[in-house]
Amino acid sequence: MHEELQALLKKLGQTVYGQDALFERLLIALLTSGHVLLEGVPGVAKTTAVRAFASALGLKFSRIQFTPDLLPSDLIGIQVLRPDKMDFTIHRGPVFANIVLADEINRAPAKVQSALLEAMAERGVTIAEETLKLPEPFVVLATQNPLEQEGTYQLPEAQLDRFLFKVRVDYPVREAERSMLDAALSGRLAAPLPPELTSDKLAEHVAAVKKVNFSPEVRNYLLDLVAVTRAPKRYALDQVADLLVYGISPRGLIHLAEASRAAAYLAGRDYVTPDDVQKMIFDCWRHRLGLSFAAQAEGVTSDEVLKQIVHLVAVP
Repeated sequence: MHEELQALLKKLGQTVYGQDALFERLLIALLTSGHVLLEGVPGVAKTTAVRAFASALGLKFSRIQFTPDLLPSDLIGIQVLRPDKMDFTIHRGPVFANIVLADEINRAPAKVQSALLEAMAERGVTIAEETLKLPEPFVVLATQNPLEQEGTYQLPEAQLDRFLFKVRVDYPVREAERSMLDAALSGRLAAPLPPELTSDKLAEHVAAVKKVNFSPEVRNYLLDLVAVTRAPKRYALDQVADLLVYGISPRGLIHLAEASRAAAYLAGRDYVTPDDVQKMIFDCWRHRLGLSFAAQAEGVTSDEVLKQIVHLVAVP
C-alpha cells in the first residue's frame, strides 16, 4: 500500500520543486494525526506546498492569516442571535477544516494562541459553553518567519510541544531551483493536483501504520535517547549536560515513536529500525529541547545537541 503514497509524494514533488522532504513530513503528520510547524524565510513555498498537499488529498482546507488584532472568535467561531427566531446559533470559524494553515502563527496574541492550543490538544473548541468536535482528520500546519521578530509573540512551550514536527524549510537545491525557473519562464508551472487519495483510502493507510512492528530493542533505544536528554550526567555525558535545562516530554517520546512508524511504512517496511528513529528525531525534537543560557550564548542549536546525543547513545 505504501507505493500509493510514494506515487502521491512524487506527484507533489512535481508541483512544488525541491521540497520532497517537506511533503514527506506533512504526509507523516497526516498519518499520525500530528501538527506541523513550518519555519522558513519568505518565498520558499511554505504556503504553496500546504495548498498543494491539501488539494491532492481532497480534504477541506482553511487558511487563517494570523495578525496582532486577530480575536479567538475569528478563529473558532462565535454565537450569533437570530432575530426571526429569537434564539442563538453558532457560526463556526475557519478552524473547522481538515487541514488548517495558520499563516505566521507567531503574530497572534496570547488569547488566540490559547484558543488554537485547545483545538490542537482536544480536537474540539468551546463556543458559548458548548464544546464542538473538529472534523477528522484534523491537522494544523503553522508557518513562521525566523527573520522578523518585531510585532511577534513567542510561542509558549506548551504549544510547541503539541507540534509533532518543527520543519525548517530551506532554499531548494540548485537543480530543483533550475527546474522551477525553467517552468516559470516558460509559463508551465504545474497546476494543483486533483484529489489523489480518498478518505477511505487514507483511513486504511492510518490503520496500516498502527500495525508496523516496534521491536523491544528499538523501544529501548527510544527510551535511552529520551533519558539522556533529561539526565545526561547520569549517563556520563557531561558535554551535553551543560547545554540543556530540560529534556524531552513523554509526549515527545510518543510523537517520535509514531513518526518513526510512519517513516518505516513509507519506506515499505512493516518494522521500525534505528535509522527510522534517527531520520525523524531532528524534526520531532528540535523544538522541545530546553537549551541552557550558556548554549544560547555560544550559538549552539538544538540540532547540534541532538547530533551529539545520537552519536553518543548506543544503537541496537
